[in-house]
Amino acid sequence: MLDISASYTDLYQLTMAQVYFKTKPKSTAVFDYYFRKNPFGGGYAIFAGLENILEIFENLRFTEKDLEYLKNYGFETEFLEYLQKFQFRGTIFSAAEGDIVFPNRPILQVEGNIIEVQIVETVLLNMLNFQTLIATKASRIRYSAGDKILIDMGLRRAHATGGYFASRAAAIGGFDSTSNVKAAEDFNIIASGTMAHSFIQSYGNELEAFRDFALVRPNNCVLLVDTYNTLKSGLPNAITVAKEMERRGDQLFGVRLDSGDLAYLAKKTRKLLDEAGLEYVNIVASNQLDEYVIKSLNEQKAPINVFGVGTNLVTGNPDAALDGVYKLSEYNGDPRIKLSENIIKVSLPSKKQVYRMIDQNGMFYGADAIGLASEERISKMFDPFDNYKNLELKKFDHEPLLHMVMKNGKREHPKRKVSEIAQYTKQRLSMLPDEYKRFQNPHIYKIGLSEKLKAQRDRLISEHSF
Repeated sequence: MLDISASYTDLYQLTMAQVYFKTKPKSTAVFDYYFRKNPFGGGYAIFAGLENILEIFENLRFTEKDLEYLKNYGFETEFLEYLQKFQFRGTIFSAAEGDIVFPNRPILQVEGNIIEVQIVETVLLNMLNFQTLIATKASRIRYSAGDKILIDMGLRRAHATGGYFASRAAAIGGFDSTSNVKAAEDFNIIASGTMAHSFIQSYGNELEAFRDFALVRPNNCVLLVDTYNTLKSGLPNAITVAKEMERRGDQLFGVRLDSGDLAYLAKKTRKLLDEAGLEYVNIVASNQLDEYVIKSLNEQKAPINVFGVGTNLVTGNPDAALDGVYKLSEYNGDPRIKLSENIIKVSLPSKKQVYRMIDQNGMFYGADAIGLASEERISKMFDPFDNYKNLELKKFDHEPLLHMVMKNGKREHPKRKVSEIAQYTKQRLSMLPDEYKRFQNPHIYKIGLSEKLKAQRDRLISEHSF
């Protein structure tokens, strides 16, 4: 994984940490990570990035170069000496990576020394917000694609090294492979690739380029057929090479369409391939694809077997960011709250547990209940923003969602492979009713508070109101 030191943070985390160091170095705190709105106007999100956070936190240190640099910003020698020995020794309770998550409920809780849990805020938000956004986008694309092959091709359009983590998140969300060799190597994802137009342009003619490529790289060979003219040049030349490969005992895997009317061209391509006896040759499509374009192509019955998705996947288009936040909920054992004129921005106090309601068919009912950490069951949940709405929960199975994943700075379970997380996501999505997955006006998943948590929140609002 990319090397990250403890200076991967915002300056104000360190300025606050120096004050804590001088005034209350042994104080403890609990912070909640959650987000306020589902991305892409959807009905859910896929939690991603946890394994990276655990690895980063276990090894987070300030380097000598970091400390030398911080001298320029007026940090005192005593504080810099503290940072020289800094390590994260906190405890984390979290949802499982790859789980389905919803707005305005804790996804992860960090507790420990206030200096430590403050310094790690930035890297936590940076990793979890981005990967959750991309994993969610990937799952939407997978929903549109059905069982067709999905390739992440976004590295060249990604936001710098964000493309590295985007490939990981895309795999969690349901993509089969990536063009990103570094991410494929580090996260054990299948690496895939075709060819560029420049390769064909570098030859005297298209047929010669196809022949050389197929001779040198016969396995999983995909020929890009739209450099000059898809139906009059590229495809006829690809068919010629496919027949030559057959005579050598090889098979062309596919032809790639990268421009034009993809539905029309795919249908024409399939017809010509089949007439040539090349029914096994796949059609790969790329060019500004997203969940809506793929849905349209499938509705038009375009005979496309593989979709290569780039820009719109790795940039999280059109949202570009998840509004995940990190809010103090407890200080030295006492509940804390953040108020706002906007009720949705009022935080929830204390250490908490989240329970998912499971119906008699083993499906997600459509409700997550938030209670105090000491509550094992919740008989009724109350809408956080509407005092007149509540829901009886006695008939549902309660699945606790927050589990200890790190204790005293050390992870509590073995590292999970990306493939294992992706399989878990697939399983959890199968338990989510379709009305939450649709793109237009998805059903809203209910989030509620236990009676005890609501009473504590209301009391704190009253105490701090003017």
